[in-house]
Amino acid sequence: MMIPKKADYFIGFDETPIYFEIHGEGLPIVLCYGIVCTMNHWRHQVRALASQYQLIMYDFRGHHKTPMPSRLENLSLDAIARDAWGLLDHLQIKTSAFIGHSWGAQVMARIYDLEPERVSSMIMINGFAQNPFKDMFGLPLDRAVESAQIVYSKMPSSTKYLWQNLNTNPLSGLITGLLGGFNLNLTSFRDIEIYGSGVANVEVPVFLKLTEDIIHYDAKPAFERVKAPTLIIGGAKDRVTPLKYQQEIHERISGSELEIIPFGSHCCQLDMPDLVNLRIEKHLRLHQYV
Repeated sequence: MMIPKKADYFIGFDETPIYFEIHGEGLPIVLCYGIVCTMNHWRHQVRALASQYQLIMYDFRGHHKTPMPSRLENLSLDAIARDAWGLLDHLQIKTSAFIGHSWGAQVMARIYDLEPERVSSMIMINGFAQNPFKDMFGLPLDRAVESAQIVYSKMPSSTKYLWQNLNTNPLSGLITGLLGGFNLNLTSFRDIEIYGSGVANVEVPVFLKLTEDIIHYDAKPAFERVKAPTLIIGGAKDRVTPLKYQQEIHERISGSELEIIPFGSHCCQLDMPDLVNLRIEKHLRLHQYV
């Protein structure tokens, strides 16, 4: 069966062209990837769900086919959340379900706060409410981010060179996997390579600017306001955003469900896709999103 696909741009609130793709037909689901990630992170979900649903993905500002906005202040969490609703308005879609991975959970918190009545359901995979860098991989990496900002301001060309070469080096993918970013026994190495290339293709200032929002934005109050049916999925072996972050979201969102994926990494939708997809489909059916 051929799944219909559409790829196009719409014009954001500040005239930034935002790239998007639609796979399949039916009730809409917007998929939000994490910072410097790619749509490839959702390839298994597209395969499993596009025969029943209309899966909508968009490249965040400064990511891949969506350019940087002309004004730096419009490269922000709020702007990316506004783009989600701008896209659905462009498509004349009134309400939608949302699935987010990693930083996509913070993005969804802002999306919900902007227009809560239009959110029919939410699913968050390995998400977090606030600053995961403070103990990522068991290390205080928020200090490393601050140092990277200083280094980039003084040596932008050298920083860009290191960024691109480190992220395209196969050893980087292996190290990320060993640290819990991927399950190297289950995730296709090709998916890890695509991720590394995608990171390398995002400009350093985009990462640094958006990490400021990640560090300073606290989604806990927003999660406490959520009334939409919500499923939270966490990988048992995730050391990027460990289970305590998903448990915190679960505690904040009244009536939410928590599903722990055994052996799942930070990208459990890539390394345990069948289990993750079954859980997503169960949630959608349970809440009559069929």
